[in-house]
Amino acid sequence: MAKKEPTELSVEEKLKTLFQLQTTLSGIDDKRAIRGELPFEVQEMEDEIQGLTTRVEKIEAEIKDFEYAVKQKKGEIGDAQASVERYKKQIEEVANNREYDTLSKEIEFQELEIELCNKKIKEALQKIEERKGDLERNRHLIEERQKDLEQKKEELDEIMSETKEEEAKL
Repeated sequence: MAKKEPTELSVEEKLKTLFQLQTTLSGIDDKRAIRGELPFEVQEMEDEIQGLTTRVEKIEAEIKDFEYAVKQKKGEIGDAQASVERYKKQIEEVANNREYDTLSKEIEFQELEIELCNKKIKEALQKIEERKGDLERNRHLIEERQKDLEQKKEELDEIMSETKEEEAKL
């Protein structure tokens, strides 16, 4: 049967065509409704994993910064200890009280520097341990989310494969 121009269709034919179109669109909507919120859930989970990954990278960078600070403070302690030893040798050869007082104050200052560096090292090591705990928790959370994501993707793929042929037909 040759296709007629839309203006040549009778009211009955127009209604039948409209009914078929509505039935087809309803079928497509039904197939998409089967998917539900799954595509959005998958996208949200991927975004959450990306955010967690970024957080892990930031924590790793902070740990490296703290480790560098510890290394730097240990170097400062070594310098201060060398200065203390040098000042102690010089104090044995002083000629007057003023030199003795100056060297004593320098020794005291360097010892305070050593104490301060040790304190900062302890604080940095404590922060490193805290950050390692955060890092472990976030890595564990990423693994859990990754497993959930895989499961949701499998569900979505399964639903998509089931409805794909029917959608294409419609």
